[in-house]
Parts: sequence; C-alpha cells; structure tokens
Amino acid sequence: MPRSVWLLIIGMLINTVGSSFLWPLNTIYMHDHLGQSLSVAGLVLMGNAAAGVIGNLIGGYVFDKFGGFKSILLGTIISILGLICLVIWHGWPHYVWFLTLIGFSGGIVFPSMFAMVGTAWPEGGRKGFNAIYLAQNLGVAIGPALAGVVANKSFDYLFVANLIMYILFFFVALSYKGISTDNGMAPPSVISESSNIKNRSTLNALIILGIGYLLSWMVYTQWTTTISSYTQDLGISLNQYSLLWTTNGLLIVLGQPLINPIVKKMGEFYKGQIFIGIVIFIISFAVVSYAATFKMFLVAIMILTFGEMFVWPIVPTIASSLAPKGKEGFYQGLINSFSAIGKMIGPFLGGVLADQYGMKITFFVLIGILAIALIPYMLYDRPLKQNERDNA
Repeated sequence: MPRSVWLLIIGMLINTVGSSFLWPLNTIYMHDHLGQSLSVAGLVLMGNAAAGVIGNLIGGYVFDKFGGFKSILLGTIISILGLICLVIWHGWPHYVWFLTLIGFSGGIVFPSMFAMVGTAWPEGGRKGFNAIYLAQNLGVAIGPALAGVVANKSFDYLFVANLIMYILFFFVALSYKGISTDNGMAPPSVISESSNIKNRSTLNALIILGIGYLLSWMVYTQWTTTISSYTQDLGISLNQYSLLWTTNGLLIVLGQPLINPIVKKMGEFYKGQIFIGIVIFIISFAVVSYAATFKMFLVAIMILTFGEMFVWPIVPTIASSLAPKGKEGFYQGLINSFSAIGKMIGPFLGGVLADQYGMKITFFVLIGILAIALIPYMLYDRPLKQNERDNA
C-alpha cells in the first residue's frame, strides 16, 4: 500500500474520531438537553445533511478543478471555524446554525478523501476504499466510547474534544500536498462524442446506484437518531449506547478475516455482495424491533455491522470504476450526495414515524424500505449493458 494511502488512512481515522464525538449523541442532546421533540431533532439533522449534499458537490468540483489537497484543506478550515463557534454557543437555536455549517464542511472533505484514494492507488481497486472504510470505523469505535464518558460529565466537553481532533486533522491534512491527484487524464473538451455517450450511461448507472444508497442510508441513520432516543426511553445508559458504536467499529476491523474469504470468492460480483449486505441489514432491523434490553441491541448492531461491511466499501468502489477521466471528484461527490440525502430524509422520516405511530410500526416501514433498496442496487448496470448492445 503506497505511503500516500497510509496518510489518507491516518487522516480519516482522526477525522472520524472527532466527528463521532458528536453525531451519535446529536438527537439525545437536542431531545433531552435542549427540550426538542424527535421530529424537530430530525429536521435539524435533515438540515445538517442537506448542507452535506451541497458540500459533497462543491467538494467534488474543487477536487476535479484544484486537486484533493485544496478541497480537503478548505473543508477542514470551515469545520474548525464552525466548531469554535459551537464551543462558545451551543444553545438553541445556535446549535442548529453551526451543526449545519459543520455538515457542509464535512461534505467537502469526505468525497475528496475517497477520490484521492482512487487516483493515488488506482490499481488497489476495492482495497483502497476498504482501507479508508476500516479507518473510518476504527474512528467510530474510539470516538463514541470516549464520547459516552465525556458526555456523562458534561456535554460541553464534547464540543471541545471535537474541535481538538479537527485541529489535529488539519495538521495531518497539510501533508496531503504531496499526494498527486493528477493521473494524466484528458480534459473534458477533448473527449470524443462516443465517450460522451458512454459517460452518460455511466452517469445514469451511478444515479440508479445512488438511489439504492440513499434508501440504505435513510434506514441506517435511524441508529443514530430514533433508535438512540429509543434506547434512552428503555433505560439504557449513554455509556451503553456509546458502547454499541464501539462494538460496531471494532467488529468492522476485527471481522475482516471472516468476510474476506467471501469477498475474494465473489471478486468483482459487486451486486452479490450488496445483496448479502442488505439482507443482513433487514435481519438486524427485525431483531432490533423486538429488542428491549442492552444485550438485544448489542446483538442487533453486531448483525448490522456484518451487513455494512459488504455494502459501504463497495458503493464508492463502483463509483470509482464508473468515473470517466477527470471526473473522479464529481462521481465521488455525487454518490456521497445520495448518502447525504438519505441522512437528511432519514432522521425526519424516522422522527415523524416514531412520534405518530411508535417504534414498532417504524421498524416495519424501515424493513420495507431496505427491501425496496435492493431493486436499484440490482439494476444499476442496465444503462451500461444497453450502451454495450448499442455499440455491438
């Protein structure tokens, strides 16, 4: 693995540790400390994710136009400014404003990280994206574990801890200046008309894939929103809830030997891996719908973890393989935008369902959404096949 990829892995780890101090506890903070309903908390997270959509698209554009170093640095500086403000003002409604700003800046950083992996180590294929994914989840294992302890003392300290981690990430990001994202690709103006037709088919394939990604994230994000609040109603402590995410992150790292033989055997049969992952997601939500104790939630999130190990690294890998020359940033930004839209709609939808119909009905709806997500996942390559038939 190239040194440049290791630098990206370290940066992703630090970035995720910082951000995961806050995101698992957002709903709890707004609901229990700021006195807002689950629906209102969902709307706030919806705004945070909407800002992330804009950030993803801008981050992808900046990556393609100016390179990964400048796009990551831009997002990181905005994040630091937002967190400084959040440390000082984290009451209502200031919390909404700065959380939205942080969502925007985070949206700039993440697609740039994935695009940089794809261009810095193109021959790595899934390995590069999986390495970034593992770093992300090791951060998820560390961050919430510390966050639960810190939050039990004071939520105020969470904002300070988050700021410190982003400052540390800023200094790591300075080392990215030496990572080349120029892979000698021709500018769009010299791409042939036949290439433009092919590019349209890959873009259509990406959009179809993105719909499945959006639906998956709509459901997955319930674990950090409605389910987090639901665990509090059942008397599960913040430390125990944070431990669920620590288990999630550690299991993703430690569970690789269990899924690697399956992944290797399936090779580039990406649709099969996604299908397995979504079915496991459905099983996880079926289990959590009957959960009433910490142990049952622990079992449910362990099942969920194995599902995401099949799905989450594959989607950016497919996006990278679909990306035409000079459009890696745009394609990663676009696919990340679909996940951000899912994160935007999910908390609000989940909050409304939970407030109006209760958690049992909410879980049934979520399982139905996952089943629907299988359709675009299985059909995303149809535009590519159609393009091949037209050119045959």
